[in-house]
Amino acid sequence: MTSTLEKQIQQFYDASSGLWEQIWGEHMHHGYYGPQGQQRKQRQQAQIDLIEELLQWSQVSQAEHILDVGCGIGGSSLYLAGRFAANVTGITLSPVQAERATQRARAAGLAARVDFQVANALTMPFADDRFDLIWSLESGEHMPDKQKFLQECCRVLKPGGSLIFATWCHRPLDVGSGGMLTVAEQKQLAEIYRVYCLPYVISLPEYEQIAQALPLTNLRTADWSAEVAPFWEIVIDSAFNPAALWGILTAGWQTIEAALSLSLMSTGYRQGLIRYGLLCGTKV
Repeated sequence: MTSTLEKQIQQFYDASSGLWEQIWGEHMHHGYYGPQGQQRKQRQQAQIDLIEELLQWSQVSQAEHILDVGCGIGGSSLYLAGRFAANVTGITLSPVQAERATQRARAAGLAARVDFQVANALTMPFADDRFDLIWSLESGEHMPDKQKFLQECCRVLKPGGSLIFATWCHRPLDVGSGGMLTVAEQKQLAEIYRVYCLPYVISLPEYEQIAQALPLTNLRTADWSAEVAPFWEIVIDSAFNPAALWGILTAGWQTIEAALSLSLMSTGYRQGLIRYGLLCGTKV
């Protein structure tokens, strides 16, 4: 990860995480709205449901040592620690997020079992074969080297351990899906990259190809775009209450621009350009 990109991501989350927590809660990821995205529910419940649906889909029923890659302010980390009575380590590029997550762990009485660190996911500061569950929920899109990222996840995963990976993707590039990205699609993606500090995203079949070269068995993928797509419209609607508007306006230009660009993601889902990709596997 280049130092410039790393700094941009850090600054983005340093600036916006407090607002996200204040207005939208502890979970900084999509929600799950049913197999066709037709279920109506509170956004916070949808986000918890996404965690549970991912665990069920990946058939993970227990874990003792979990790594949450891209942990935010600890939403998934604390939930998984309670869910499995597990020891959880969360990593983020944002010192603000790591500190806030640590505070939340103390408040929840989980400080003895949950630890948060500032670390780069491409060069993780952990020994080989350390964790029995790697949880990566919407952090892969920030990685400038997707192959190295998944290699690092496998390196620190114990044999027999599970990888659960969910990330933003673009549509597949096969002829049946529309072939190569058009100029208009590339421009739309470039604007999303700029606003949300992403180097680029790839398609789910490309992730699967990378994973097939890794020491993983029981490899499975799924596209849950329909299941999560309502999330962005719900966030847009909630951004127009007075507290959210004031928070956005006082959070700095980068956060304002990200808020103004929420429709980029909802439009991308409607057009089929943005996809929500899942991948899971077991280390050999």
